[in-house]
Amino acid sequence: MTIGIFEVGSFLIENTMEKVGDNLTSMILVTTASILTLGYFSKHVYKQLKPPDQTLKYPPHIPSSIPFLGHAIAFGKSPIEFLENAYEKYGPVFSFTMVGSTFTYLLGSDAATLMFNSKNEDLNAEDVYSRLTTPVFGKGVAYDVPNPIFLEQKKMLKTGLNIAHFKQHVKIIEQETKDYFTRWGDSGEKNLFEALSELIILTASCCLHGKEIRSMLDEKVAQLYADLDGGFSHAAWLLPGWLPLPSFRRRDRAHVEIKNIFYKVIQRRRASGEREDDILQTLMDATYKTGQPLTDSEIAGMLIGLLLAGQHTSSTTSSWLGFFLSRDRALQDRCYAEQKAVCGEDLPPLEYDQLKDLTLLDRCLKETLRLRPPS
Repeated sequence: MTIGIFEVGSFLIENTMEKVGDNLTSMILVTTASILTLGYFSKHVYKQLKPPDQTLKYPPHIPSSIPFLGHAIAFGKSPIEFLENAYEKYGPVFSFTMVGSTFTYLLGSDAATLMFNSKNEDLNAEDVYSRLTTPVFGKGVAYDVPNPIFLEQKKMLKTGLNIAHFKQHVKIIEQETKDYFTRWGDSGEKNLFEALSELIILTASCCLHGKEIRSMLDEKVAQLYADLDGGFSHAAWLLPGWLPLPSFRRRDRAHVEIKNIFYKVIQRRRASGEREDDILQTLMDATYKTGQPLTDSEIAGMLIGLLLAGQHTSSTTSSWLGFFLSRDRALQDRCYAEQKAVCGEDLPPLEYDQLKDLTLLDRCLKETLRLRPPS
């Protein structure tokens, strides 16, 4: 039966290719849709022929009247609303189909604990995340490598992410922030989330990538980061990465261009013999347990991952904090008064050790995380 389906499918694809002619993109999209549909039906036939394992207990499955697509449209329109409704009806653990694949969600602290405490051999993150992260970070890093290698790479990064470095970063972040908002002028309107996302890219690049890379971060490069970030989408989760979608093309082009920027900086630093106290230098000096150093491609991929990994959570939380403060003028005044009391009336550059004394601002941040925890 499955062979028959594929024979029919081959005939349909050939017919379609003749009709679309020279329109390559349309041809590829139609062909891909046909292949995906055939794959879904063949998998469906296989599941019908294979007897179910009676010893396994599966979570509730949300039914759908739409073959193959399942709940992709409803989920794509409003993921939060869809998950909230499913949680109320089916409980904290449930499954549903999107584009021929089954997705299982674990919502709430108890269900999440089960996931986060599971061993890697039980819940393999690489199988899930690699299709999303590899086109953005590149091959040979993060979820594109076996877990033991990934753990070694994370250990290398942690070596450069320490308190001594963060103490140096406080002044850098403050200066970047002042410079950024000075460019705004005295009046006007801005999208807070977009602005803080851009600011965090600038500060993170300066602190984590080093001064050479930060000096090259103009509007064009900032747009490349935005195009890379656009690779983290529902389409990237659900569709093959080689599809000629505009967002996929922008992501792939940005990946190549940003890596080329990193390559030039790495090669220039090696040639000059200069050493800097930054993450880039940490990775250039790092080796695996085998003694093998990181390749330039691995260094560039890890730098991309380091920048983008915390960008979403930081920009989201900063935006919500700014939103809540903007609604309460009295609280704004209290936070401002606290900064003057801790740092000085003229607000000289902030010192790392003073952060712990900004208790009101700290409570505002923690309340923001409680009300709007970043996902």
